[in-house]
Amino acid sequence: MAEYDTAPEVAQELGGFLERRREQIAQRWADAALFRTVFTVSRDEAVEAGKAVVDALAEVARSGRLEDLRAPGFGTVRDQLGRTAAARVQAGIGPSQIADEVAGLRAPVAALLRAESADPADEHAHASMLALTALLGTLRLVVMETTVNAGEELIARQRQQLLEVATPVIQLWEGVVAVPLIGTLDSARSQIVMESLLEAIVGRRARYAILDITGVPTVDSLVAQHLMKTVAAARLMGAECIVSGIRPAIAQTIVHLGIDLGSIITRAGLADALAYALTQQGIVVSPRPAAGASPR
Repeated sequence: MAEYDTAPEVAQELGGFLERRREQIAQRWADAALFRTVFTVSRDEAVEAGKAVVDALAEVARSGRLEDLRAPGFGTVRDQLGRTAAARVQAGIGPSQIADEVAGLRAPVAALLRAESADPADEHAHASMLALTALLGTLRLVVMETTVNAGEELIARQRQQLLEVATPVIQLWEGVVAVPLIGTLDSARSQIVMESLLEAIVGRRARYAILDITGVPTVDSLVAQHLMKTVAAARLMGAECIVSGIRPAIAQTIVHLGIDLGSIITRAGLADALAYALTQQGIVVSPRPAAGASPR
């Protein structure tokens, strides 16, 4: 946005105009898409939110910092319209549409400002309109900044939720929990695995924890380190950790990398790991006799 030098008296008059027309502006904004689609229960709530924004803009205008995104008054704007924009983002509305909705707030304010001038074409009225345009242009930038931040926070929360869903902790038996890992392990997901497993060990009083990596496509030194840290943390919590599902290709990779997993209990598959955990607890699971076989 191009810099526009506003005369102090014009900025002061704009602030006074916003204060005088506060109620009318808020009433008209309450019917604008940005407010109407968020405050669906009570129109009065939309009007009050609009008044708070008008008050903030009046403060910015009186300070003369019409194009300063860091002007103190814009803090209230970030709080009021920021939450509104965040609600629109969560509803699936894109930034460009939100920008258009913010731009739509200008028309009703401009109409009220023109109505106050005896001659809308004179130089003073033109200066006031330019000042209003600059102020609302900055308002649009502030809201867009907040919208982008809200979108990034939403993506981060969704990513965290997906990581948690992708790393479930399953109780296989009393005292035995398992985490079936599928897909690539990175630092963020490995941290989720560790936290989820340790919480399950405490919450379910598990003595054995199984990390099944059958669905992990590759294991490099970083993934191996994450596994070893998880095993060590489980031991500190009083549980014995078993790693299962190490396929031949992964076993060769581990050997070639020179990674020492000698201190970690490993089993070929999840069933073998469960059998080991049960045996360690003195539980014997016998295979079911084949159909037609005579019992001994």
